Amino acid sequence: MGTDDCRGVVLVTVDSLRADVLDVMPNLRSLGDSGSRFERAFATGNWTPFSFPSLLGADPVFTTDGALGPSDRPTLAETLADAGIQTAGFNAANGFLTPHWGYDRGFDRFEAFTDGSGWLDAHPTVHGWLQFAGWPLRRARDRLAGDADAHAVDTSRLLAVEDRATDFLETVDGRFFLWIHLMDTHTPYVPAPRYLRAVTDGAIGPVGMLRAHVRTGLGRTVSGPTLDRLRALYDAAALQVDDALGRLLGTLEATGLREETAVVVAGDHGEEFAEHGHLAHYPKLYDELVRVPLVIDHPDGDAHEVATPVGLDAVPATIADALGVPADFDGRSALPTVVDGERPPADPVVSVALRGETVTQQPIPRTLDDGDLLVSARSARWTYVRNTADGSHELYDRRADPGEQTNIWTEARGEPAVGRLREAVDAHLDRIVTDTESEELPDEVAQRLETLGYR
Repeated sequence: MGTDDCRGVVLVTVDSLRADVLDVMPNLRSLGDSGSRFERAFATGNWTPFSFPSLLGADPVFTTDGALGPSDRPTLAETLADAGIQTAGFNAANGFLTPHWGYDRGFDRFEAFTDGSGWLDAHPTVHGWLQFAGWPLRRARDRLAGDADAHAVDTSRLLAVEDRATDFLETVDGRFFLWIHLMDTHTPYVPAPRYLRAVTDGAIGPVGMLRAHVRTGLGRTVSGPTLDRLRALYDAAALQVDDALGRLLGTLEATGLREETAVVVAGDHGEEFAEHGHLAHYPKLYDELVRVPLVIDHPDGDAHEVATPVGLDAVPATIADALGVPADFDGRSALPTVVDGERPPADPVVSVALRGETVTQQPIPRTLDDGDLLVSARSARWTYVRNTADGSHELYDRRADPGEQTNIWTEARGEPAVGRLREAVDAHLDRIVTDTESEELPDEVAQRLETLGYR
């Protein structure tokens, strides 16, 4: 249903961004207040390689060839490029979003920043602390240069991505699509000190940050004050991302593109802080890992708070629709909701994960032969999870149990709404392709994945 007023779309995806982080992201919150904020948006997987095939590609992971990365059908960028739209993609060094996996397909300009080969590039936490040590001198230098707002660290490649995005927006001369992916809220959380001071009112400083990193790195029990510090670091990293979002919106204003540009912001999956016993994003399908922010601000749209569940597979269809480009994607466009306020269909949202013999098994399973497939389906009220290997079921009534702590499968399995969720899981399983095999990764991709904690 494309609109005449939309010249371009900017898609900002943020790694490991939980839905509840909006409280510390004023720019994102403001964008949601003026556009459409989807209160129940869910990723299609618990981590990047399971989520992004539905975000930039045409099909959910494992449903066409059993492999990671976009399916063989045209990606979002390919679809738009074929329609004459200029495309650019800049990924802040997530090793799963590289040309090796096919994520450069369709982009006129693409950079993944995964070519760092030095020891410090492979140890971002140490790199961050070394940058902190030199921060006072750089701070004085930046003030003399008139750049008092410079970051203390850029181990996440945020500034490099921002520079490329700014250059693209300042030089684009037609219809366009820009995608940027930011990594600050992925482990390790190393925000600039001013963001930590902002979210803790100065109660936690660099010493507290270092203590939390050291305890976690040594495998010590993480609870109480250490868990609070880690969450504060995460919130500070989210605020750092929010500042970058503010600068991006400022660039759109300065280039005269803001009134003609739709802006979409989403987390690719969430992050756990011991709600179910672990940190980061191990293979589970609870809300802290699959419920994410999704905000869409369109030139023709009014403010909407959307309570109906929606999956991130709606994003590529919505972007193509906004630009008036016919597309064949698995997800359904949310543009009628964004522009006209139509209520989206209340279809269950399906997500997947792979679990090894233990939740924390390394290497983390990436192919269907490596672990047990977990599939969940969600409605506005219920969460249903099935382990397809052992046939076990979990069911949570999020209205009564928002933390998804009490499995009520035995008591409530006969609910009609639960039957609909089971049917959605069955239908998704019918699409899964089980013929998979592991592959050898290029050295630079393998190194970057190890940097992020994936062996």
